[in-house]
Amino acid sequence: MIKQGRCWKLGDNISTDHIISGKYKFEAINDINRMLVHLLEEVIPEFYKLVRPGDIIVAGRNFGKGSSREQAPRLLKMAGVGAVIAKSFAHIFYRNSINIGLPVIIAKTIPDVTQNGDIIEINLVEGYVKNITRNVVEPIHPYPKFIEQLLNAGGIIEYIKRYGRPPWRESTG
Repeated sequence: MIKQGRCWKLGDNISTDHIISGKYKFEAINDINRMLVHLLEEVIPEFYKLVRPGDIIVAGRNFGKGSSREQAPRLLKMAGVGAVIAKSFAHIFYRNSINIGLPVIIAKTIPDVTQNGDIIEINLVEGYVKNITRNVVEPIHPYPKFIEQLLNAGGIIEYIKRYGRPPWRESTG
């Protein structure tokens, strides 16, 4: 899986409330799309209008901290964000992202050398992230096979719809 896109540079400690404020959580009861206009609104005003399919968020430490609301990674994916690269992630955000098919990549160097608008390439098969604009490459750890399968399917629900079982379980039939 190779992804390439324009970078949106964010700092450390971007919480799920920065991604989508808790005050909008009940707007998702009937239609999660109503929340898109509020995506990252306190960090990047009108982000939902500016983001393009395949854009990549690059951030510092502790991305996705705070609430375990699944709407945060889901809305990023719905807006077209192709992946999130950060120095570290809150565990629940990381897991929720994988579950819905949004690649999240831990990188230590790329966040320091990347600026807003840089072009980033992620190669999950060969295991690297490259800032094409600045010609900086960082090796990354590849995902375990079952996570790669989840991401390729678009998340755990899509995988189970397609194959009838999660990828970490062997067929019992």
